[in-house]
Amino acid sequence: MNALSSYEHDIHAVDAGYVRPLLAAIHLIVEKGRVAIVASGSNASVQPLLDALTALDLSPAAVDYLILTHIHLDHAGGAGSLMCLLPNARLLVHPRGVAHMLDPSRLVAGVTAVYGAAAVSRLYGEILPIAGHRIIAATHGLQVDLAGRELLCLDTPGHARHHISILDQRSASFFTGDIFGLSYRELDRDDRQFIFPTTTPVQFDPAAMHASIDLLLSHRPQVMYLTHYSQVRDVAAKAARLHELIDAHVGIARAAQAAGSQRQARIRAGLQELLLSETERFGCQLPTAQVLDIFATDLDLNAQGLAAWLDSPVG
Repeated sequence: MNALSSYEHDIHAVDAGYVRPLLAAIHLIVEKGRVAIVASGSNASVQPLLDALTALDLSPAAVDYLILTHIHLDHAGGAGSLMCLLPNARLLVHPRGVAHMLDPSRLVAGVTAVYGAAAVSRLYGEILPIAGHRIIAATHGLQVDLAGRELLCLDTPGHARHHISILDQRSASFFTGDIFGLSYRELDRDDRQFIFPTTTPVQFDPAAMHASIDLLLSHRPQVMYLTHYSQVRDVAAKAARLHELIDAHVGIARAAQAAGSQRQARIRAGLQELLLSETERFGCQLPTAQVLDIFATDLDLNAQGLAAWLDSPVG
C-alpha cells in the first residue's frame, strides 16, 4: 500500500507516518474540489498530508473541515500545527475535546504521565492550541455540508468519552476512529480483513462500546474507514466478531482481577493468547513473531486500559 491510497467516492487514505508504515491513516473526503480531513495524526503527519493534497491537485485552502474522531494524540496531536496551514478550515471535535484544543496543556500532561516526556516529545512534538473561533463542537447529530455532501457526526463512546464517528451519507461509510477496532493491512488474506478491539486507557467502557457499534450498524454502512488502518468491508460480520472479542477482553480482565501486582501482566498474557487464537482462526499466514511485533504496543495499551477499567466505577 502506498502512502496515498484512493477509494471510491473520492475518499483517500494518507499514511500518517506514525511509528511505522500502515499503523495510522488520515482520511480525505473530496467533493467538488473541497476537502474534509478526518484526523490530523501527529506533527510528523503534516508534511505527508500536504504532499497528499498536492498529489490530488488540491491546495490547503481547499480544506473546509479538519475532523477529529477523538483527542488521543496519535489522532489529534498535529491538529494545531495543521490548522495553521489550512486558512479556511474549521475544526470539528467532540464537545468534551473543545477545551483541550483551546489549551492542550492538560492533555499533554496526561499523556506525559503515561509515556514520559521524552517519548511524548519524540512521538508528537509541540502541541499547539487552536483559536476558539475556528472550533465547532461536534454534538450528536450535527450535520456539516461539504460542497453539498452531508457528513453526520455521532457520539460514539466506549473507546473514549470524547469520541465521535462520522457518517458520509454519499458513500454509506463511517469514519470510525478507534471505536470499530483495529484492522492492520499486513494481516489481510485474499479479500478478507482481520479485526481486533482497542481498549486503550483510560476511558474504555465495554457497555458503551457495544452500544456505539450497534448505533453505527443501525445506519447500515457498507464500509468502515478505521484510523488503524483504513478501509474494511463485510461490516456486519466484523461488528459481530468485535462484540464477541470485546466480551473476551472483559472476561480476561475479570479473571485477573484478584492477581494483585501481577494483574496487568496476566491480562496482557491473556490478550496475547486471544490474539494468536484469533489470527489462527482467521487463517493468518504471518509468522507468530511478526504478529506479536505488529500488535506489541496494542497489547500493552489494551492491557493497561482493561486494568484502568477494572479500577473505574464502571469496571
